[in-house]
Amino acid sequence: MAGTSDVTIIGGGIVGLATAHALAQQLPDSRITVIDKEPDWGSHQSGHNSGVIHSGLYYAPGSAKARFARAGGEAMYRFCAEHGIPVHRTGKVVVATGEHELPALRELFRRGKANGVQVRELSRAELREREPHVRGLRALLVPEAGIVDFPAVCRKLAELLAEHGAQLLPATELVGVRRDGNQLVLATDREEIRTRWAINCAGLHSDAVAELAGTEPPARILPFRGEYYHTTSFRRRLVNALVYPVPNPAFPFLGVHLTRTIDGGLHVGPNAVLAMAREGYDWWTWSRSHVRRLLQDRALRELAREYWRTGLGEIARSVVKPLFVREVQRLLPELRGRDLLRAEAGVRAQAVTPDGKLVDDFLVVEDEHWVHVLNAPSPAATASLLIGEDIAARISSRAR
Repeated sequence: MAGTSDVTIIGGGIVGLATAHALAQQLPDSRITVIDKEPDWGSHQSGHNSGVIHSGLYYAPGSAKARFARAGGEAMYRFCAEHGIPVHRTGKVVVATGEHELPALRELFRRGKANGVQVRELSRAELREREPHVRGLRALLVPEAGIVDFPAVCRKLAELLAEHGAQLLPATELVGVRRDGNQLVLATDREEIRTRWAINCAGLHSDAVAELAGTEPPARILPFRGEYYHTTSFRRRLVNALVYPVPNPAFPFLGVHLTRTIDGGLHVGPNAVLAMAREGYDWWTWSRSHVRRLLQDRALRELAREYWRTGLGEIARSVVKPLFVREVQRLLPELRGRDLLRAEAGVRAQAVTPDGKLVDDFLVVEDEHWVHVLNAPSPAATASLLIGEDIAARISSRAR
């Protein structure tokens, strides 16, 4: 049995669904198909994150992240308001806990201003007024940041696509690709799909999908597990909104932070531990083929050579809870180990170049029939509606 489509999207996370939604608006008469190997939409990165709408504070001016984050966040607020999805503009503080972090805090302020972000400096007294239990020398206040239910956004996007008449195929895994004239034939574990164009939004598997398509990806995906705790109910009020440390500028990770969730909880995390499977949500999930590839991967060897101390620190905080708690207490001294309960982890798809450099921006590669989204980490969920419009426009320009 073969289906026919104009555009097929591989990956039903928030970026894939937002891209399909944008295509339905830009090419209303097109036949759109979305496939995902999981039975539910947004099962991986889209459903396992902090639920934060970011503002564009961290990103290098002129980068794709900087261009999309702030406007994308506002688009997300509007979308949620229009469709009744829980969302709350909480604001956040980025806190320097020591003198050595003040230069990096000033650099974040400069970046934020360059990116058009509303940001202002807080003194120690002003920080204490806003977050009485948080310790810090100085902080930045970013009022545009907020929290949202990203899985609910995914469900709404799928609902809108179904109303448009798109073909939605969950529990459908891509297993092969071939060319047939001016069409692609996508072999899945259920049926074949003939399509004119395909968009790879496969996240943790995006490099593998690119290889199936006959493309040599310019970067490989390394999965980093981010482990979270949530606080016991009587400790939630230690934090009013969102509290972040000053991040390590060498890493595209934001450090262990404290985030109120849309259901009223308080999440603490994540760390960043190299996972032993693409979907390695815990230490017990291993993939022999993935581990073999890691051991043979020059990029990982180069990465390990440069950041082995940082990596060992992340592993230590993962397996020794008191070390994790000590890291959190830099921001929130009153928190104790007994206040923290394990929560669901997430796995971040981080692209790494062959020379071991972490790709610190969105990465999109195109050819005649394909658009491959090969790096879409945070703030991709925040900016997903605008990223979707941009990817859809790449296909729309060919269709006209």
